Amino acid sequence: MAWQKYSLAFIITAAIFGTAFYIAQRIDAQRIADIRATEENISIDILSSETQFDLLGSLDCSTIAENPVLSDQLNDLASRLSVAEQNLGSTNKEVIQLKQQYSLLEIKDYLLLQQVSQKCKKVKPVFVLYFYSNAGDCPDCSRTGEELSYLRGEYPGLRVYSFDYNLDLSALRTLVALQKLNGPLPAFVINNRPPVYGFKTIEELQALIPELKTLASSTAATSTSGF
Repeated sequence: MAWQKYSLAFIITAAIFGTAFYIAQRIDAQRIADIRATEENISIDILSSETQFDLLGSLDCSTIAENPVLSDQLNDLASRLSVAEQNLGSTNKEVIQLKQQYSLLEIKDYLLLQQVSQKCKKVKPVFVLYFYSNAGDCPDCSRTGEELSYLRGEYPGLRVYSFDYNLDLSALRTLVALQKLNGPLPAFVINNRPPVYGFKTIEELQALIPELKTLASSTAATSTSGF
C-alpha cells in the first residue's frame, strides 16, 4: 500500500510539473509568434513610408512632423523582446534571430529618419544610438538602459535605437564602424555627434542632449491638458 501511495504521489507530481512545463513552452512560443508578427507589421510600415517617400519626391513635411517615422510598435517590440530574452536566454537561437531582425528594423528606421530630416528642414530629430552588451562585460548597461527608458517615457519625441554590440550582424558591424566606436560600453551616439562612453545619470544624459528642451515632456503635456 505504501509503495502504491508513493507511486501515485510521484505520478501526480510529474503530471503537475509536466503540465506546467508544457504551458510555459506554449506561452514562450506564443510570445515568439507575437514578436514575429509585430516585426512584420513594422517592416511593412517602414516599407510603406519608403515607398511614399519615393513616390512623392517632395514630402508633405508638416505631415511628417506630426507623424514621427518611428512607430510606437518599435518601442513595444523592444519591451516584448526583452521579456523573451529574459525567459529564454540571450543565447537562444530564436531570440538571437529576433534581435537581428529587430536591429535591422531599427537601422532601417534610423536611415529613413535621416532622409526625412534632410528633405524637411523643419524636422529636427532627437535621437540616441545606444550600444550595450549583456554578455557580462558591461555592469552598467542595465542601469543605463533604465535611464534611457525613463527619458524616452518623459520625452515621447526622443528616438532611442538600442543595439547589442556583440550581435553577429553585418549591418550592425558597419554601423559601429561608421560611428567609430572604440571605447568601453555602454556607448552613445547623440544626433551624430562623437560617441560618449560609460554610465550616465539622467541629469548627465539631459545635459548631453540639450535638444530635449525642444521636446515637450509628457509631464508638461499632462499638466497642460489638465489631467
